[in-house]
Amino acid sequence: MSAGTKAADLRELDNEGLVAKLREAKEELFNLRFQAATGQLDNHGRLKLVRKDIARIYTLMRERELGIETVESA
Repeated sequence: MSAGTKAADLRELDNEGLVAKLREAKEELFNLRFQAATGQLDNHGRLKLVRKDIARIYTLMRERELGIETVESA
């Protein structure tokens, strides 16, 4: 994933795409945590970005589940 995925980019994906992005983000978070535990992590801010990306994906999935339409400002 890029350095902070935008919600607008995620909204364009279908449900399968969101699940794939979630899987990638969780895998990246696991790898970052492993690097942090072994002292090999250089960019600690990346942990925060990936956690926020995961939360953003879960939020969009929940919005779709509830049928909430969000208004995008143009």
